[in-house]
Amino acid sequence: MNQKKETTPSAAASANGQPTDPTADHQKTIHNHQQAAAHHTEAAKHHLDAAKAYAEGNSEKAAHSAMLAWGHHAIAGDFINDDAKHHAQMLKRTNYQ
Repeated sequence: MNQKKETTPSAAASANGQPTDPTADHQKTIHNHQQAAAHHTEAAKHHLDAAKAYAEGNSEKAAHSAMLAWGHHAIAGDFINDDAKHHAQMLKRTNYQ
């Protein structure tokens, strides 16, 4: 009689024999999304400041605010890229095809 030993997801081993920890994987994803959201929020504030400055005719302040907004968008993009890389690594570890 063959019986399979049941394993919990946290005790399961990946293809390379290393234990996988879904909690740690989720924490990394949560962190990346929180950081991206925070930078998108800051970018939105700067975009609103830029729009207000343009409406007031202050193009120098508007340009500065727009530059800050695009900087925050770029930083948010880095966190999104990190999350995508993290998910790709998870797929590699599980030999997803």
